[in-house]
Formats: sequence, C-alpha cells, structure tokens
Amino acid sequence: MRISLLSWLFFIPICSLFLNFGIFVVSQSQTCLSDQRDLLIGLKNNLKFNSTLSTKLVQWNETQLPNCCLWKGVNCSKEGRVVGLDLFNESITSGLHNSSLFSLQYLEYLNLAYNKLSSTIPSQFGSLTSLRNLNLSNAGFAGQVPNAISRLTRLVTLDLSTLSFLSDNTLKLEDPNLAKLVQNLSEIKELYLDGVNISASGEEWCQALSSSLSNLSVLSMSNCYLSGPLNSSLQKLQSLSIIRLDNNNFSAAPVPEFFAEFRNLTTLHLSSCELTGTFTEKIFQVLTLQTLDLSNNELLQGSLPEFLPNGSLRSLLLSGTKFSGALPDSIGNLAMLSFFWMQFQWINPELYGKPYTVGLFGHVIKQIHRTNSIIQRGQEIDRDKPFP
Repeated sequence: MRISLLSWLFFIPICSLFLNFGIFVVSQSQTCLSDQRDLLIGLKNNLKFNSTLSTKLVQWNETQLPNCCLWKGVNCSKEGRVVGLDLFNESITSGLHNSSLFSLQYLEYLNLAYNKLSSTIPSQFGSLTSLRNLNLSNAGFAGQVPNAISRLTRLVTLDLSTLSFLSDNTLKLEDPNLAKLVQNLSEIKELYLDGVNISASGEEWCQALSSSLSNLSVLSMSNCYLSGPLNSSLQKLQSLSIIRLDNNNFSAAPVPEFFAEFRNLTTLHLSSCELTGTFTEKIFQVLTLQTLDLSNNELLQGSLPEFLPNGSLRSLLLSGTKFSGALPDSIGNLAMLSFFWMQFQWINPELYGKPYTVGLFGHVIKQIHRTNSIIQRGQEIDRDKPFP
C-alpha cells in the first residue's frame, strides 16, 4: 500500500499532542506518599534505559529530592498520590513487564511514547483502571493488542499509533478485534490507531466505532489495512472534528456525502485510499473545515466549487487526482488559505492567462511553482502576469 509522505507531514504535528498527556504543573505544597515514591523507585530500578539520553528517569533520586512529586515527569494529586507519569522519549528498552508501574493505581495520565521497548503490550495495563489518557505511540510495542486495554473504561484518549518510517514493529487487532477493543470504551473522545493492522471491512470497522464511541471527536486510523466502502453508520459520530484515514484501500469507492454533515469537521485526510467517483462539492463548503487532503486518489474526479465568504480552509491537497476545471473567483473568499497543492496539467487551460490566479485570497498569494504544483505563501508574484 502506497504511503503519502506529504500526508505524514500533516500528521506529524499531532505528535506534539502526545507530550500534553504528561506535562503537568506541580505545586510546591504537594508531598508524595512514601509508598508512591517506593513504587517509582522500583519502576526506575526495573526499567532498562539509556542514562545518557534520559532526561527524567535518570534524575529520580529519593536521597537528593525525597519529594517524588517534584521529579520530572511525575504529577501528584493534592493527597500526594501519583496521578500522572510522562516517560516520553526516555530511551526505555525493557523492564516494563511485571514492574511496579502497574501498582500505581491512581494513575490517570500515562505517556510512554517514543521509547524502544520491542515487546508486546503488557496485559497488566488492564489493572490501571483510573487511566483517562494512555499514550503508547511509537513505543516499540508489537503483536496483538491485549484485551486488557478494553477494561480501561475511563479512557478519554487512547493512542497506540505507530509511524511506519520510525519503527518496523507492528501492532495488530485480531483477537480482540476492533469491536471488542472499543466495546467498553464509551468515554473515548480521541482514538489514534495509525499503523495498527486492523484488516477490517468497511461495514465492520465503521459499525464497531459508531456503536461504541458516541463521543468520538478525533479518529486517526491511517495505514490500518482498512477496507471500504465507508459505511453510513459513521454518520452517528456527529462529534467528529478530525478524521485521518489515509493509506487504506476503500475498494474503489466514492467519498460519501455524509462527511458534509459533520458540523464540527476541521480536518479530513483521505489520501491514497483508492477512492473513485466524483467528490461532492458540499464537503468543500463545510464552514469549519481547515484541512482537506484527497491526494493520490488517481481515479477521484471533481472540480472546485464556489467558496462561501466565511470559510476556514487553510490547506487543500488535490495532487494525484483527476480534479479539473478552472479556479473559481470565489477562492478569494478563503482568506486563511496558505497551502494549495494541485497538478495544473489537469486544470482547464483557461486557467492560464487569468490574472486572478495569483492574487485571489484577500492578501497577496505568493510563490507559485507550476513544476512542483504548489501554491504557497513565500515570494511575491506580479498578479497581472499570466501563467506561461
């Protein structure tokens, strides 16, 4: 399955969100309970990590700083219980299984992203039933996602994603499958499963999500070996704001019109999905939509509509599609548009020679490269000079 690197460039900024799971403000008045400190020291002693690269674990020292609530990466409740743990990018390679981590029963936030664990996900995660945010992205885990994750019924955010160019390890959802994983996770608002091998039909995975995750606002399942067509049951998820489904094979299916009915939609990524048919203009006119990526769907047809004056569109990627026609004058209504990628050879020739094509957006459009098919802010161009 072909992977669009450009799609990952839009996806990677989501990694900045991973850090938020474990960044907390610690009050000087908080003093950790001795049993909590002992569990953290036990965890540090059990884990294998590169002390040269570590910035948090390496500094945990009960002699120099007895109050573990002041240790880097640790957040405590006012009672001195550990409720948050951020071990992002600590170069941890092993020692997680059967560690004292799973005795920290008050944990609400846990971030183990970007480590090098090279193991299966421990089933002991199921004992951390207070968790609300769990980030295991790009941590080196591989193999079957354990059923234990489905016991974390208070989860609001779950991130098991793996970027294929960062790791050869692959997680999969076979038994339990996606439906079993999420059936008890009704509080989930953000779900990131990018790179997890789900291998489910459109009806199967769409209904699994729509029947269990009514509060879902972020759905990120790119490169998951999903099949199509996209099932209408997704319409139930009216809170969806961000949808990333790049690099799946949706069986030469069209893009359903119901995406235009998501009133909070800000991001829609459907690049490299084997989509066909004619893309509905209604989706372009969703007023909240900021990013639309349809690139590398070689049989997908469409044209740019008349744009409404109060649209929010910032990024529009249509390269590698069969979109045709001229740029409408109303594209000037998109005052926030800063990135437009489209292959001009598929646009009606009347485009070239119309001076409005370089000065449309309510500000000066800059840096237009026909060869790279990029319109982007950069170097000012004479608006009265037509394309060659």
